[in-house]
Amino acid sequence: MGHILVCDDERSICQMLQIAFQNQGHRVETVTSGDQACHKIDSTLYDVVVTDVRMPRVTGMEVLQHSRRVSPDTMVIVITAVDDTEVPIKALNAGAFYYIRKGPKLLEDVLSATALAMDRVQLRQQNAVLKRDAAQHNSLENLIGESEAMNKLKQTIRTIAAANSTVIISGESGTGKELVARAIHACSPRSSEPFVSVNCGAFPETLLESELFGYVKGAFTGATANKRGLFELASGGTIFLDEIGETTLSMQVKLLRVLQERCIRPVGGGQESPVDVRVIAATNRNLLQQVQDGHFREDLYYRLSVIPIEVPPLRDRGEDVILLANHFLKKFAVQMGKNIVRLSPESLNIMKGYDWPGNVRVLENTIERAVAMSTEEELRVELTNSSVNTIPAATANGAFGVVLPPEGLDLERYIADVEKSLLQSALRRCNGVQTRAAEILKLSYRSFRHMMKKYDLS
Repeated sequence: MGHILVCDDERSICQMLQIAFQNQGHRVETVTSGDQACHKIDSTLYDVVVTDVRMPRVTGMEVLQHSRRVSPDTMVIVITAVDDTEVPIKALNAGAFYYIRKGPKLLEDVLSATALAMDRVQLRQQNAVLKRDAAQHNSLENLIGESEAMNKLKQTIRTIAAANSTVIISGESGTGKELVARAIHACSPRSSEPFVSVNCGAFPETLLESELFGYVKGAFTGATANKRGLFELASGGTIFLDEIGETTLSMQVKLLRVLQERCIRPVGGGQESPVDVRVIAATNRNLLQQVQDGHFREDLYYRLSVIPIEVPPLRDRGEDVILLANHFLKKFAVQMGKNIVRLSPESLNIMKGYDWPGNVRVLENTIERAVAMSTEEELRVELTNSSVNTIPAATANGAFGVVLPPEGLDLERYIADVEKSLLQSALRRCNGVQTRAAEILKLSYRSFRHMMKKYDLS
């Protein structure tokens, strides 16, 4: 159902349309002047505006032009009692969705045009989600593995998918938490509706709020038009809040309110709008420990963890390593146009015995790199520290291979040099993309930006 604004200086028409729209389940507001309509459009996101043309001071044509400028996604239906052939041409050229002549069938015509307008609104929203989510199809089939841990995880997904309860997915980086979220959505009654994913750690707080909840014109510098948020785009479906542990306490308050009230308010907006969306969150942090440390709200933690799911690390799924490796081998061989048909026996033995820090993501990167470098039908994989992008664990011979010199060293300066060097290496590897560099260093975006500033790496 839509959010509709009716503007007509005849109160009887406003009341008639309000009753009719409400009977169909729409949320309706009415005003009796064009200036009131423009003010409403400035502060609220409407799906449809129905406006009369002939009104004192601010005309319906001015309302139409204002709406197209401020809220271009809003469908505007123009109605008039004036018998002027130029008016409909001007209205349609100005961007009106429909033009209706007042008469005995006014109510029927307006309801019919509004139904068409709502279809257009929903189609636009679905297209926006599809463009955002075109990279990967949601399915349990994307969860590759036949280990006991994976079979148990798949069964849990099938069991809880039909519920509407909030889910919190925890697990180490690279274990495939988003794939689990997508599988829950794919197995749920909401599978035909949007799945919207957002990485909470990739946005500063103010930008994350406007991304999630939308904003109205003038809410902040650069907000030149109304924009719908991801919660609204996900309406009817599922929203996946990845890295939820990276959000600030003030942002957590706003998310808690959405979970409690099932309503959102765009940044700078004056009204709340209800949303029907299932929330799935994920984190690689220990949220309970963050609660105890005062970094995460306890009430939000319990709201999110109605159904907790733990994704097992790859080291606990030894029998799945070869399945995954062969899957990635086929994928990258096709992408790169190479005739690689199998992994070498030596590579299989090496991969089976490796503990895979970085989990499935590192395994995928390792196979991709090996395929890119290979010129033979049999793929050989070498698991050196550089090939898997990991730092070796400290040993008795010295931390990370460094032996303490007899004269000692400046530990703080040494650690700072190592940190700066790793930041620079990550940035070079990611071609300067900071969110990706933060990801491979297992840092939140805010922490990464703080360290960039600390070491003057602009």
